[in-house]
Amino acid sequence: MLSDKVKTQIRTIYKAISAALPNFRSRREQNYMVAEISKTLAGEYDKHRRIIVVEAGTGIGKSLSYILGTIPLALASKKKVCIATATVALQEQLLHKDLPFFLQHSELDFKFGLVKGRQRYVCLAKLEMLIGGDNGMQMAMWQTKPDQSQVDMLQTLLKDYHEGRWNGELDTLKTPIPDHLWQQIACDKHSCHRQNASHRHCPFHKAREDIDSWDVLIANHSLLFADLELGGGVILPDPEDMYYVIDEAHHLPVVARDFSSGQATLRGATDWLEKMIKLSAKLQNQLKTTHIISPVQMLQDYAADLTTQLNQMANFCDTQASKFANGEGRMRFEHGKLPDAIKPLTENLATSSNLALKQFNKMQSVLTEAIKDGELPKHQADALMTECGFMLQRLENLSKLWKMVAREDNSKGAPLARWVEQLTGGKQVDYLWCASPIEVGFMLESMLWEKAAGVVLCSATLRALNRFEHFAHQVGLSLNDGSRYLALQSPFDFENNATLFLPKMRTEPTDDKYTAELAEHILKLTEDETSTLVLFASYWQMEKVVELVEGKLKQPLLIQGTAPRQQLLEKHKQRCDDGESSIIFGTGSFSEGLDLPGDYLTNLIVTKLPFAVPTSPVEQAHAEYIKLKGGNPFLQLTIPDASRKLIQSCGRLLRKEQDYGRITILDRRLISKRYGASLLDALPPYRRVIE
Repeated sequence: MLSDKVKTQIRTIYKAISAALPNFRSRREQNYMVAEISKTLAGEYDKHRRIIVVEAGTGIGKSLSYILGTIPLALASKKKVCIATATVALQEQLLHKDLPFFLQHSELDFKFGLVKGRQRYVCLAKLEMLIGGDNGMQMAMWQTKPDQSQVDMLQTLLKDYHEGRWNGELDTLKTPIPDHLWQQIACDKHSCHRQNASHRHCPFHKAREDIDSWDVLIANHSLLFADLELGGGVILPDPEDMYYVIDEAHHLPVVARDFSSGQATLRGATDWLEKMIKLSAKLQNQLKTTHIISPVQMLQDYAADLTTQLNQMANFCDTQASKFANGEGRMRFEHGKLPDAIKPLTENLATSSNLALKQFNKMQSVLTEAIKDGELPKHQADALMTECGFMLQRLENLSKLWKMVAREDNSKGAPLARWVEQLTGGKQVDYLWCASPIEVGFMLESMLWEKAAGVVLCSATLRALNRFEHFAHQVGLSLNDGSRYLALQSPFDFENNATLFLPKMRTEPTDDKYTAELAEHILKLTEDETSTLVLFASYWQMEKVVELVEGKLKQPLLIQGTAPRQQLLEKHKQRCDDGESSIIFGTGSFSEGLDLPGDYLTNLIVTKLPFAVPTSPVEQAHAEYIKLKGGNPFLQLTIPDASRKLIQSCGRLLRKEQDYGRITILDRRLISKRYGASLLDALPPYRRVIE
C-alpha cells in the first residue's frame, strides 16, 4: 500500500515543481498518471503483478509524471529506479534537465547517473599497447597497419587522459575518432578484468564504482537487455530491488528480438578458429603451469572438429545455389524447419562449439590466475588477455548461434526463424547463418516481469487501433493478468489547431502512375507554405519524387541522407527564422522523435500509409506462423503496426499546445478500403476535410 507519508510527499513536490515551472498548467491527466504509477508500484492493485502500461499523449508531461510517481516511493521502500530509453536524446534530457530540476525542487536526497555499456569506455591497456606502451615498442595488435596520423591520434588521447582533459568516455571526445579505430581500444568484458592490476583504474571500472551509490540509473534498452541476459543484477542492480521505467516502450519488442538473435559465418569462422588454435599453442608455451596443457589440447581437438563441420555445412550450402537465386541472396527455412539432411550436422556444431567454449573458458581462467600471480610481464599479459577476449567473444557468438539453430522448437510456442544469407565479394563465397525468435513475450516474462519489484512501460504511442492488445501480446503481457493499462489523451486542441486533409486522387499507391501524381500534389501543397515536412514510405519513392519536383520548386529541398539529420534540421530552422520557406523530405525514421515546434512545421504531408512489407526473414516467419494458426497476418500484424506508425507520423505536427497546421494524407485507401475507417478513427480528433 502507498503510505500517507509518500502520498503527502508526492503532493508537496508537485506543488513545488508547479510553482518553479514557468507557464505551468496543472493537468488532470498528469496527476492521474503520477497517482496510478505510484499505486501500481506500491501493490495497491495487485501485489504480485506491479506492472503498468501507460500511453501518454504529447503534452502531458510524461517524464515528470514517472519521475514523481517512482522516486519518492523508491526512496521510501529502499529500492532503486532504472529509467531505460531508446534514444540518446531522451537520456540527455533526463540527465541534464529533468532529474537535476526534480532534485532541486523536490527536497529529496538522491543521486543519479547515466549507465553506459563497456564499449563507450576506453581500455587504457589496449590504448597503451597500440601506441607502444611503457616499453616503447609498438605491439602487433593493430587489425590493419596503422598510418602515423592514427598513432598520433591515440597518443593524444592517452596524454589527454593522464593530464585530466579527457575522462575516457567515447561521448566526451572533443574530436570524433573513426569507428574502426575506437573498436580496437574500447573496453570489452573478456579482456578488461578488474582483478588484472593494469585494468583496476580503467575508466569503465571507475564508472561502475559510482553506480552502487546511485538511486536513479539512466540506461538504454540494449544495456537493460545485456543485464537481463546475464540473469539481472550484473551490470545494473538486482531486478528484485528495482523499479523499472521503460520509456519509448514501443521499441521494446524489436530490441528484445534483436538482442536474442544469433548469427555467424561458416568459412569466416574457420579462419579465426585457425588463429584461435595458434593462440592456444602460444599460451601453452608462455605459461609455466601444467594446468594449461589439458584445456589447450582439448580445445584444439574441438576446434578441429568444428572446422570440419563448418566446411561440411559450407559445402552443403554450395549445392543449394537455386535456393539463393533471389533478390536477397537468402535461403529461408519455412516454419523454421531444417532439411533432415543437415539436422545431425547442426546438432554436432552446437555440441562442438559448446565444448570448445567450455575449454576456452578453462584456458582463460588459467591465464587469469597466472597474471594474478605475476608470472607474466604487464605488456605480455595485456596482449594475451586482449587476444583471448577477442576470440572468446567470437566463440560465444558461434555457440549461441548453433545452439539456437539446433534447438527443438516448443510445439506450444512460435518456432525460431532460421535462414542463411550468401556473402559474395570475398575470395570464396561464404554463408551467414542466422536465427531469431519470432515472439519474445515468454522471454520478457521470465527475464523481467516476474523478477522486477515493479515496471512502468510508457510511450506517446502504444495502442494500435485504440487498443492495447497488440502491444501487450508483443511484450508477453495480457489484459487480464493483473497488469494495469492507462491511455491518457493529449491536452491539445486537435480539432481547432489541426486539419486532416484527404484530397481527391486519381490513383492509389498500388498504381504505376501514383508516384507522378504524388509529385503533382506535393508541388500544389507546398506552394505558399513556409515550413513543410513530407514523409515517404520508401527511399526509392522519395528519390523518384525528388527527380520530378526539383527545379519546379522555389526553394532547394532538404533531403534525408544528403546530410546528417541534425544538420538538415538546423538548416530548416535557420531558413524559417530568416523568413524563407523550407521543405524537408524524409522517410520512416523522420516520423518519430522529430521535434519541430511552432512555425518550424505547419504543413505535414504523409505520402502513403506506413504498411511494412514483410521483407525481413523474421517478419516473414511471423506471418507464416500466424497463417499456420489460422490467423490473418495483415489484420493481426500489418494493420496494428501501420496504425501506430500513422499516429506517430501525424504526431510530428503538434508538439506544443499553441502549434497549428495541416496534415495531408495522400493515400485514398483510408476511404476506399474497409480497414481505412479503423485507421482514421485511431487518429486524434483533428478537424477532417475529405474531398
